[in-house]
Amino acid sequence: MGGCHRHDGCYENLRHNLYSILCCGYHDDDYCCDSCEKRHRRLIIAARIVIGILFLVSLTILIVWLVLRPTKPTFYLRDATVSQFNLSLPDNLLNAVVQVTVASHNSNGRIGVYYDRLDVSATYQDQQITAASAILPFYQGHEDINVWSPCLSGTSVPVAPYLCRALQQDEAAGILLLYLKMDGSIRWKVGSWTSGHYCLEVSCPAFFSFTSSSAGVPVLQSLHGTSCSTSV
Repeated sequence: MGGCHRHDGCYENLRHNLYSILCCGYHDDDYCCDSCEKRHRRLIIAARIVIGILFLVSLTILIVWLVLRPTKPTFYLRDATVSQFNLSLPDNLLNAVVQVTVASHNSNGRIGVYYDRLDVSATYQDQQITAASAILPFYQGHEDINVWSPCLSGTSVPVAPYLCRALQQDEAAGILLLYLKMDGSIRWKVGSWTSGHYCLEVSCPAFFSFTSSSAGVPVLQSLHGTSCSTSV
């Protein structure tokens, strides 16, 4: 009943002996064992320091993110005018000229935005009908609003036959829906720190009504402005 398994000291001695054998073999060398134990303690301390540093860095990033709470820029299509929208049959070639006015708002109070690239084009039924117009790179400060008015044009753009039928149906209904597409690359700026590049995609619906001129030619008149969907 007084066996070794009833005493905690037996287990500790066994663990210590096994540890000594692993460190120093079967040599009874106190210096060797002490050196091994010191190395073991240093590794534990180093691991704790690394874990602590990683925890502090992660906590700092989380706190900065919660305090600043960056939000993506918002875009609004203020106005759009179609001065030319002609479809040539039977070649299925489209000529289009669209003048748009679009605004961008950076609602962040402590974060600026670098627009390194921003291309604007018009699409109809998911097909691009104008060449991309490049907006010059710029910086958007805290809570700033920027406005651009690019002129988008497409000359003899080949379109699929189903687009011809869709355009005829829209003209009969008196409503035309185009989409203003913006594709770009931005960076966030917080104090002296600047982030890496992020892809920016913006889509703005533009509604137009068909009316007839005195010569009986259909004319497109823009309707009210619209909000845009933005993804970063």
